[in-house]
Amino acid sequence: MTDQQQHAPLAPARHAHILSALERDGIVRVSQLTEELGVAPVTLRRDLQQLEDDGHLERVHGGAVPISVTAPAQPAGESTGGAIAVLVPSLAYYWPSVIRGMEAEARRRGLRLVPRGASYELQDERPVLERLVASDDVRGLIVAPNPDAAHAQDVVQWLHDAALPAVFVERDAVLLPERAPVESVTTDHALGAVLAVRHLQRLGHRRFGLVLSRDSPTGRKILTGWASACAELELGDADHFESLFPDRNGPGFTRAVNAAIDTALEMGVTGLLIHSDPEAMAFIDIALSRGLSVPEDLSVVAYDDEVAQLFTPALTAISPPRESVGAAAVDLIARRLADPSRPVHRVSLSPTLKVRESSAAPA
Repeated sequence: MTDQQQHAPLAPARHAHILSALERDGIVRVSQLTEELGVAPVTLRRDLQQLEDDGHLERVHGGAVPISVTAPAQPAGESTGGAIAVLVPSLAYYWPSVIRGMEAEARRRGLRLVPRGASYELQDERPVLERLVASDDVRGLIVAPNPDAAHAQDVVQWLHDAALPAVFVERDAVLLPERAPVESVTTDHALGAVLAVRHLQRLGHRRFGLVLSRDSPTGRKILTGWASACAELELGDADHFESLFPDRNGPGFTRAVNAAIDTALEMGVTGLLIHSDPEAMAFIDIALSRGLSVPEDLSVVAYDDEVAQLFTPALTAISPPRESVGAAAVDLIARRLADPSRPVHRVSLSPTLKVRESSAAPA
């Protein structure tokens, strides 16, 4: 056995690495993972089999890709009642569960789903949407556009003018100039932050830190809830800090993590909320390499609960109701088709706290 194999990561850490690479690259290859993780190809094939069995990916020759989200086949001769086109930022992380919820509700209602993954880097989703609605049987749209893109408001106005029912999922939007709200289904991410801070406070933590992915639409709502929780607990400036992280795959990420750890140690912070799961995993890895313990020195709550349970220690996490969000979006479309004159509905669903090993009373 080589030194590299002796020090190879355990299965939960390998699984987290595989899913993170899949989110980043859209595909993973056994040959690449063998080099990165220092384990035998047969071990990695078992890992991919386990992750496929758990519904996290789909194996292909030589590696794996994100879960296929093509619409389920309909029995011969059964009417589908038309299609709903879906545009979300990713088919590799967070959104597959949302789409599974959409598929189940669409199937129940005799509708067909036409999903498409875009990108947070796409600045104008209108050409993609135009291609999606080109089919004659598309009767509605479910979208999660990039709110920071240059043409974000233009996309909202285009959807309004398309004369098809449209529902925003995990996004809020308004129509100009009246600022009329657009139909939407969202998770109450602000509440998620409050749940995390209350959990840490009940464990006995008195000083807290928030670490967010920079430029994340979810992160901004988490920050709103964080501010509310700090006010609820009457925390002073010395009792909490906030840190924005750059892309974890880009330059400066490790430096930002170390700076946040330094701040926590200097302030006596023992409870942390980190968005998202991969950032929380990377943060803990660097903290452990510095001789800190989780949860003995730092308790961590991750936000997303997409892969949090795969890490060691398993991460306490805020879990958005992803499948329910998807089902509710299809329900809104179906109800709008049945009654075009009904009032605009904005549905907000509550996340839940999943307590695992990464949070405990402070030492």
